[in-house]
Amino acid sequence: MNNKFLTITTLIFGAAMLRLIPHAPNFSPIGAIALFGGAYINKKYIAYLIPIMAMVLSDLFLGFYGPEMLITYAGFVASIFIGTQLKKNLNIVNVAIGSMATSLVFFLITNFVFFYPTSLGPLYTHDFTGIVNSYIAGWPFFQNTFASDLLYNSILFGGFYLLSINVPSLMKEKVKAS
Repeated sequence: MNNKFLTITTLIFGAAMLRLIPHAPNFSPIGAIALFGGAYINKKYIAYLIPIMAMVLSDLFLGFYGPEMLITYAGFVASIFIGTQLKKNLNIVNVAIGSMATSLVFFLITNFVFFYPTSLGPLYTHDFTGIVNSYIAGWPFFQNTFASDLLYNSILFGGFYLLSINVPSLMKEKVKAS
C-alpha cells in the first residue's frame, strides 16, 4: 500500500462516518464516497470494494433495514461506476457533472420502488401513476441528495487536490492496493 491509497481510503472511511452524525434526510456523503472512490482508485474491483466496505461499516452502526437496502446499494454501485468513468478525464467540470449524475441516477434507481418489495408493503400502485407518485414523493429527498453530493464532492475532491499540492507525492503515485 502506498500513501495515496491510504489517504484516499482514509478520506472515504472518514466521510462514511459522517453518516453517523445527525443530518437532514438524504443529506449524507454517500454519493461523494462512491464517486470519489471510483474516480481515484485505479484497480476496478478495489474501486468498488473500498466504498462498499465503508458503506457497510457505517450501516453496522446505523442498522440494516429491509429489502429496499439492496436498492440503495444498487444506486451506490451505479455511482461508483460513474466515478470510474471520471478517472479518464478528471477535472472540476467533470466532477461537477459526475456529482449531478450520481444524484440523478441514485434518485431514479431508489425511487423506482413500485417494482421493489419494501418492509412497509406496497407503497404505490404498479402502473404509470404509481411510478409518477413515487418520484413526486421522492423529490424533496432528491433536493437534499443533490445538495449534499455537490457539497461532499467539493470537500473530497477539492480537499484531496489541496492536500496533493502540499504533498506532491500524492499526485504522482499510482494508487496501489497491495
